[in-house]
Amino acid sequence: MSKYKLAIFDMDGTLLKDKGIFVIAEKKGFKDELINILRNDNAEFYKRSIEVASLLKGQSKKEFLEIFRTIPFQDHTKYIINQLKKNNLKTAIVTDSYQFLADDLKQRLDIDYSFANNLLINNDKITGELEINNENLLKDFNGNIYSICKSNVLEKLCMNLGIKLDETIAVGDGKVDIGMIKIAGLGIAFNAPEEVQKHADIVTNDLKCILSYI
Repeated sequence: MSKYKLAIFDMDGTLLKDKGIFVIAEKKGFKDELINILRNDNAEFYKRSIEVASLLKGQSKKEFLEIFRTIPFQDHTKYIINQLKKNNLKTAIVTDSYQFLADDLKQRLDIDYSFANNLLINNDKITGELEINNENLLKDFNGNIYSICKSNVLEKLCMNLGIKLDETIAVGDGKVDIGMIKIAGLGIAFNAPEEVQKHADIVTNDLKCILSYI
């Protein structure tokens, strides 16, 4: 029996081969504005997320979902999730993207939990307002405040499930993932830059490697 009881994954660039908001921005014609916001080093990360949401005002949720569903899974993703579940691990998505997108992926991959930011929608139209998951503005280990604090999400999920942190696996590719990678029993940096790799137990470009540890 595996010593691990929970595997938690980043979404964009980890379970999916691309980042949802970039694919949507490319299709909808606001990629330049998106990049300008994300490159603004004078604004906290969570404030950039709120500003990005404002770009989406008036857009159709249904159309966003249709574009999102065109993004391919990473190689072997469905098989990996299936094997984790066969070995009695709970599975979760945690992302600084939007809850309705994370929920859609959760359903398609038969994942147990999903955590994200709430993009407000009225009659299929995106309002441009964002309720961030990190409502208490918790800082990560570097003092950054992201729209979602992934280490806090992992800690709370463990508490709710009665699981110890050292019984968890966390997989991600970005700076926002470092917190959960550091505190998990097994932290995996997947297709990640060196800044993320140095905090991980495992560095890989093949998600299937996770199956060697369960």
